[in-house]
Amino acid sequence: MPDDLVRSHDLVRSGDLDVAPATPDDREWAARLMASCDPWKKLGRTIDHCRERCSDPVFLVLVARHGGERCAFAVLNPRGVAGSPYLASIAVEEAWRSRGVGAALLEACERHFASSSRHFFLCVSSFNTRARAFYERQGYRQVGEFADYVIEGASEILMYRRLERT
Repeated sequence: MPDDLVRSHDLVRSGDLDVAPATPDDREWAARLMASCDPWKKLGRTIDHCRERCSDPVFLVLVARHGGERCAFAVLNPRGVAGSPYLASIAVEEAWRSRGVGAALLEACERHFASSSRHFFLCVSSFNTRARAFYERQGYRQVGEFADYVIEGASEILMYRRLERT
């Protein structure tokens, strides 16, 4: 496991956050969390779809833990957009939201790819204004829009951030 995935210090107000590749049990937990909350519910994603996404070997799944407790996950496609890494999904358990966990996990994802890529992409649903504002605070900017891409009446907003080489 790369050292840059092991710890994100001082990023969560309540203490250290450990970020590591998911075990098979972690992948099932991630699929259940994904299926239980928006935007995936609104997008019509079933538990079967979420399991498929979380168990696909093409995707790197990272899990954040605080004190051994799972609190967030990220699903990444290492060559998702024009050969650059793409954040396919990220979710934080409700009890851990607005405590810096999402920002710390996103930073760990970026660090993981910074030595091999200068670019990092993600999509956010147009109705998910809170997530879009979060990504903008993290330095992402809109570079594209896919109207009616997953569901009618909603767009998927393609966002981008240039990574600092490590």
